[in-house]
Amino acid sequence: MSLLPPHEERRRFAFLRIVVATLIVFFVLHLLDLQVVNAGNINKVSLENRQKTRTIEAVRGSIFDKDGKVLARSIYRYDVNVAPVNVGPISREVNGSTITLSVDQIAGQLASILEMDKAVLLKKFVGTGQYANLKKKVDASVYSQINSLNIPWIYFDSHLSRVYPNGAVAGNILGFITADGATKAGLESKMDPCLAGVNGKETYEQGVDGIRIPDSAIVAKQAKNGGNLKLTIDTNLQYFAQQVLETAVRNERADYGTAVVVEVKTGKLLVAAEAPSVDPNNPGAVIERDRQAKVFNFTYEPGSTMKMITAATLLDLGLANPESKVVAPYKLKMSWGNTWIYDSHNHPTMNLTLTGVLRDSSNTGIVQLGAKAPREQRFNYMKKFGLGSKTSLNMGGEASGILGNYKTWDLLTDKNSMFGQGVAATPIQMAYAYQAIANGGVRLSPTLFEGCTAADGSKTTYPVGEPVRVVSEATARSTIDMLEKVVEQGGIGKTAAVAGYRVAGKSGTAQIQEGKRYGYLHAISFIGMAPAEDPQYVVAVTVYKSRTVSNSIGATPPFKRILTQVLRTYRVTPSTTKSAKIPTTW
Repeated sequence: MSLLPPHEERRRFAFLRIVVATLIVFFVLHLLDLQVVNAGNINKVSLENRQKTRTIEAVRGSIFDKDGKVLARSIYRYDVNVAPVNVGPISREVNGSTITLSVDQIAGQLASILEMDKAVLLKKFVGTGQYANLKKKVDASVYSQINSLNIPWIYFDSHLSRVYPNGAVAGNILGFITADGATKAGLESKMDPCLAGVNGKETYEQGVDGIRIPDSAIVAKQAKNGGNLKLTIDTNLQYFAQQVLETAVRNERADYGTAVVVEVKTGKLLVAAEAPSVDPNNPGAVIERDRQAKVFNFTYEPGSTMKMITAATLLDLGLANPESKVVAPYKLKMSWGNTWIYDSHNHPTMNLTLTGVLRDSSNTGIVQLGAKAPREQRFNYMKKFGLGSKTSLNMGGEASGILGNYKTWDLLTDKNSMFGQGVAATPIQMAYAYQAIANGGVRLSPTLFEGCTAADGSKTTYPVGEPVRVVSEATARSTIDMLEKVVEQGGIGKTAAVAGYRVAGKSGTAQIQEGKRYGYLHAISFIGMAPAEDPQYVVAVTVYKSRTVSNSIGATPPFKRILTQVLRTYRVTPSTTKSAKIPTTW
């Protein structure tokens, strides 16, 4: 063992003290740098690492019917997630004692609530990550059950989902919303400015375990919920009409059917039904065509329901009256070429009044009487009745119909248009043409929206088009009287009668054009009103491409059932008067 000289030992201790002092100074300076000089930047970086930002979804407003029944609303659904890295047993206080639940026991509880296999859940519990999804979009009941278990490594992501409690009821006019929140068709799209809210934003902090730190949330922007939209639709009647149409379309093996119910004095649209219909909860279950609002979007040649417009035009111009006479053969040769116009069925030549022409739906009769009015005047009346233009609702994809320009009509269209061929209309247009007659000659624009109530309680109403005086009140009254004979005496019209009520209406059967010529399928319809002495409601039914019947006898049963239900629903007083006496033949 060697000993250092005293002076060498002192030198080494001095060196050691210098090294220790240097290290102390270094660490002190570094600590000052961390805690003082760069404390702000370090805290900022630290906060950024543990701070998260999320969108606060605004709640989309609900859609209600006329009586406040919910047609569409938004609800929260929840993704149930696990942080595998934190999975472990948990302790609970039960009756003053602490018990420990194993991971296997917890998986069993969750499996029961989520209706999943426990083994599947246990596999998802394994890992070192912060996220694994157990199940997506569970409802509030499942969320509450799991949340009450207070499992620290289970967490949730909330999502707003759109639901339609009545399924397919009014589905075609409501439209739908895709999984990514895009509005598609119908009112969901058109009325988005009312229904959509404005999303908010919040930030929060999470610990190293990925769990949100309680009370750390800071709302940077409050969410503003959407408004609630109230419609004029009567859900019960809408449901009933859709069921009736489903039966008619199935029995007649048709492509589709539509039904419109209008409150005459107000123009309110109570029913806009069709079949097949779409359930907005599952729009992919039907083909694209059946997701559309065919009441507004699809056009058809209205056939003999157009004869009402021709007859009212003649009356209003003073060119005919309900007793004007005409000789109506089965077929009528035109003055050009080898062109003939036929009635729908073979019959001996008849001596009919204008009322009889409507009753028997004679094409040859209406063409002869209608020729008294120049085509320009007939065209202008069609426009006043609302044909050739979209309604003021201007629904998404709404069609204008097809009138063309009377100046470019060929000779055949000039004649055919009098009985509803060569021109086209939408179901809503034809319903409101009859509403004009039912309302004393004044056509009202369709009213579908009662208003939008914003989240703050303020209300927005939506303007409708101005009323249009189409014909005089006297003309309207005489036209109703003639239409009443259709239901009282017509071979097909009689099947539209409702016991106890005076009903006025007109059938329509139009061949459907296939390419450049007409095929063998038809659009059949019946449009009517009741009670005829003071009409309160108009019902318009159309069945497109019926394959079992080729005339409007297929449209009168659904018309009658729907009109009967409307009169009962609104407790309309039965008729106590009799119809006007008008001769139909001479």
